[in-house]
Amino acid sequence: MPKWLCSTSAPIGLLCLTLCFGPIGAFASEASDPLKIEVRSEDLLAQPVKDNWISYNGDYTGRRYSGLSQINASNLPELRAAWVFHARNTNRLEDTPIVVNGLMFVTVANEAFALDARTGRVVWHHWRANSEGLIDDASQHVTRGIAVWQDRVYMETDNAHLLCLDARSGNLIWDIAYADWNRNYGATSAPLVVKDKVLVGTSGGDDGVRGFIAAYDAATGKLAWRFWTIPGPGEFGSNSWPGTAYLRGGGTTWMPGTYDPNLNLIFWGTSNPAPDFNDDVRPGDDLYTDCLLALDPDSGKLKWYFQFTPHDLFDYDAVETPMLVDAVYKGQPRKLIVQANRNGFLYVLDRTNGKFLSATRFVDKLNWAKAIDEQGKPIRSNVRPTPAGTRVCPGYSGATNWYSPSYSENTGLAYFMALEECETYFSQPTQQFHEGKEYYSTGVKHIANETSVKLLLAFNVESGTLAWKYPQTGRGHSAGGTMSTAGGLVFFGDESGSLEAVDANSGKPLWHFNTGQDISASPMTYAVDGKQYVAIAAGSDIFSFALP
Repeated sequence: MPKWLCSTSAPIGLLCLTLCFGPIGAFASEASDPLKIEVRSEDLLAQPVKDNWISYNGDYTGRRYSGLSQINASNLPELRAAWVFHARNTNRLEDTPIVVNGLMFVTVANEAFALDARTGRVVWHHWRANSEGLIDDASQHVTRGIAVWQDRVYMETDNAHLLCLDARSGNLIWDIAYADWNRNYGATSAPLVVKDKVLVGTSGGDDGVRGFIAAYDAATGKLAWRFWTIPGPGEFGSNSWPGTAYLRGGGTTWMPGTYDPNLNLIFWGTSNPAPDFNDDVRPGDDLYTDCLLALDPDSGKLKWYFQFTPHDLFDYDAVETPMLVDAVYKGQPRKLIVQANRNGFLYVLDRTNGKFLSATRFVDKLNWAKAIDEQGKPIRSNVRPTPAGTRVCPGYSGATNWYSPSYSENTGLAYFMALEECETYFSQPTQQFHEGKEYYSTGVKHIANETSVKLLLAFNVESGTLAWKYPQTGRGHSAGGTMSTAGGLVFFGDESGSLEAVDANSGKPLWHFNTGQDISASPMTYAVDGKQYVAIAAGSDIFSFALP
């Protein structure tokens, strides 16, 4: 058949699905309808994930732990590339593929692809042009993936539209502009489906926007609720935002959150306040920036919050994935949230009420704070950006960042990438806000002859100690995340452009494959017809690996 027939979002996509891919087994659907892809809300509750990887982090916990164990230390040397999919519209993929019953969904800028997860062959392709006139992160046209519910696929565009596509053909069902009143908004995240709602956030926290989380009816696209992360006049926390400063306060929500169905709470991190590096127009703690928010997914009402870096001057966004861990902690079973934060401390909270339990420093280069007190507040040093420049540790990229952590149920260890780095921070008086321009109060500069080192760290949640560290060779510029499996392995994108696997207990390196490209994404795993695959985005390609 013609090659083009398998790269269309036209109605013949259903024919293409059958001829190119073969019958698609329904995910909890009737066997009489081989074309039906049905992901129910209850299917999204499965944990740990196995054959299907059906949300950005695999499941709602954010732990990126897979129950698949076919690939393990004994056969790992045989793991090899099964196929490679090349994307033409980017040189930097950051998305995590989603797989439902052998059908893989990936995003490339504003485009979506459905691939045969066994071969990488294109089943359908939904095309949308990159938006013009965007600034900062949005101008890079980065997207981190899709969400799936019933027979629909959801994705965010670079200019903060939420698209709903038919999962069988790629045809557009509806298109919602969810932040069209200030063109400095963008979107880089993957949506999160909770029950019958699609949750989205925005980028643009450095560009003079007001952050929010919004929920849309998954069937109709109708707005269900919106929670503003910067309080308006008269609301709790508004004393940090005099006049109209709240309209440009930042606190964006540019990574997906996690969800506890038993508590019926979503947990979502927020970015830094604006303007960055300078505080002359934002006194106080600057709520709810650099926070973890616990929200009711039905109403959007705030249940509790925890602020990691009050009155942030260093761009220490708190959007890093909050992992939900049920474990014995200091002798008692607890429902925990574990987050390695960009500010250099790893936090453990009680997720039922947001109570602070502990903070562990995980990098040596840290001078902005002396410690964290018993209430979880930082004990600040006198370090702050100045017009002449100040050495600040961690640097602008943070001690860790958005790249995904993971947690193994078998080892009780959390795995994440850390960065030892300092940079020079500068400040200047806040400039007047102009739509279409960034809202930084100057910026940062690398320090000559000072080394930066990336490390893979393992943290013992029960004891509150670092179990082991695996330093990387390179310049510390990668953004590859981690995944752990029941096969006793931790996969991650390393500093050399390789997908690497280490022993989950000891950190001993076991296997690597050099992609020849920088990795700015996190791995995932899935199975089709009883065969396990491991996939990761690297540069402009999706690589999938399997045993012979």
